Amino acid sequence: MRAASAGHGDVAFGNVVGSNIANVGLILGVAALVRPAGVDGTLRRRELPVLVASTAILPLLLLDGSVSRWEAGGLLFVAAAYTVWMVRAARSASAVAVARADVGMAGEAADLAGAPKPGGRLCAAVTALVGLTVLLVGGTLFVDGAVSVAQALGMSERLVGLTIVAVGTSLPELVTSVIAARRGHSDLAVGNVVGSNIFNTFLCLGAAGMAGSVGAPLGAVAVDLVALGVMTCVAVVFIRTRRTISRVEGAVALLLFVAFTVITVARG
Repeated sequence: MRAASAGHGDVAFGNVVGSNIANVGLILGVAALVRPAGVDGTLRRRELPVLVASTAILPLLLLDGSVSRWEAGGLLFVAAAYTVWMVRAARSASAVAVARADVGMAGEAADLAGAPKPGGRLCAAVTALVGLTVLLVGGTLFVDGAVSVAQALGMSERLVGLTIVAVGTSLPELVTSVIAARRGHSDLAVGNVVGSNIFNTFLCLGAAGMAGSVGAPLGAVAVDLVALGVMTCVAVVFIRTRRTISRVEGAVALLLFVAFTVITVARG
């Protein structure tokens, strides 16, 4: 959003595409290499169709070369509707878990379902607010710095968005996924990647489109969109075919990401 409002629409769009590619190839790949990632059955049935739709809609948005305000508003609406749907589904799952538990185990079931502890909501809200503030300030500095580096090196804004900014914005998720994998919760990386890619398209691109001009000629980003389509298909195949994403599959995803990065830098 910061890049779009500052007039760097190529960076904003490239960041969405590049970040989604990095999420599958880098984050999911590394997490699976650390420890094979389990796949939840609900995610296969519910989130994967939304993930595919979020990828397929990107080239349609660029048929006229830019993401218009009404298209951006539509993306935000989908993001809001998806969030409401997910919250309701999570609450239903929590209610079922508590109902099935014994009376003495109800508190434990609620904790496992993610229910906030008494007195912890205010602390969580303050932490979230501080984190959001730091994220916004850091995002501003990062985008400005990345664009300055690109200009100094003669790099295009598209290339900066697809590489430097995309990887930079994915680093927090990478750290989170690796820590989770090392602690035996590598399945969190799968949900992290799928959810992040969905919200990158609908929420981040929608917000950027409302903040300023976002887009690029479809022909100029065709290779990038094809690469994203390939990576999305790879993620879908890995998630759908087995209950666990193996280290071999993680290595394949990581190698595809490295190949995409090399080709992107070579193209300039």
